[in-house]
Amino acid sequence: MNRANWKRIVIKVGSALIAPNQQGCSSHYLLSIAQFIVKCRAEGIQVVLVSSGSVAAGSHMFPNQENTDIAVKKAMAAAGQTEMISTWDKLFDFPSAQILLTHADLRDRERYVSIRETLFSLLDNQILPIVNENDTVTTDKLKVGDNDNLSAMVAAAADADALIICSDIDGLYDKNPHENDDAKLLSWVENIDESIYAMAGGAVKGGVGTGGMRTKIEAAEKAVSHGIDTFIINGFTELSFNMLLDGKNPGTHFQAYEVPMKENVHWMRHTSNAQGEVIVESNFAASLEDNTEELTSSEIIDVKGEFSVGDTILVRKDDGTKLVKAKSNYSSCLLNFIAKQDNEEFASEFEEKTGPIISNQHLANLEKE
Repeated sequence: MNRANWKRIVIKVGSALIAPNQQGCSSHYLLSIAQFIVKCRAEGIQVVLVSSGSVAAGSHMFPNQENTDIAVKKAMAAAGQTEMISTWDKLFDFPSAQILLTHADLRDRERYVSIRETLFSLLDNQILPIVNENDTVTTDKLKVGDNDNLSAMVAAAADADALIICSDIDGLYDKNPHENDDAKLLSWVENIDESIYAMAGGAVKGGVGTGGMRTKIEAAEKAVSHGIDTFIINGFTELSFNMLLDGKNPGTHFQAYEVPMKENVHWMRHTSNAQGEVIVESNFAASLEDNTEELTSSEIIDVKGEFSVGDTILVRKDDGTKLVKAKSNYSSCLLNFIAKQDNEEFASEFEEKTGPIISNQHLANLEKE
């Protein structure tokens, strides 16, 4: 690893570190993380902190916690968020700022750009951004679901050089180290493929957080494709952070792409969710990345889901092959109407006046996946 190149980093801290016993926040494991952040800033490295833990921090305020419904968990998040931010704030002698996000904020291009600008403004003024998912208001449709993937999206939005994901083990092992004494730590991963995901196993033991090793690998895949070196480390030991400061790898280092995806393409592929699907024949052979006008209503055999103009859609073949994710210039209602017209001349003239169905402004080619 080359820490000398770090100008901006994102560090993700999970619920088990924030509230290990679910009895409110504890600074026990957070002190070494805070010291690491302070030392990085002293060296001129900007830091963004992604911190889970609002539900775990607030759960002790609610009696009869077993089988709590979603409304109570949202209330726990609301109560715990203030305690969590207060705990972090006490560990620093510089100002911090709270940023609460849902996936709706990230997948909307205008709001995503606004988040980027806010992060840059805070960092330029030496204020530490502390980011968390807004669990109080999010729904299944709007949530990221885990802060591992959220941290990768934030790292991409912040144009970070490194993403550090804290875990309860030293990194990625070739098999579950909790169950296999001969499990070996992978210190270096150059390519993330199915063999790497196969090593991930299930969720983190203890049930405090929402992520496991798989979500950390998903986050790493998002980050490295943006040119961000990613580390999974043991957040429970101070040695991990001391090694990072010394330029050593304490866990698993996922190598960043030498040629990162373009920012808007990365956002489209890894952050923006498809709101619907446009399906074409399995023998469709055009490269939509090169020419979006090749997709016409005459090529469409089905439209799935409900979407509006400007929403992201997935274009795929009838056999399931994914072609592109792209911004739609048509609503699902209008596209259905045009595609079902028997008069091909009418449809052709309509599209000629209105423009192509998808936009190449924000388009991600998925054929290589």
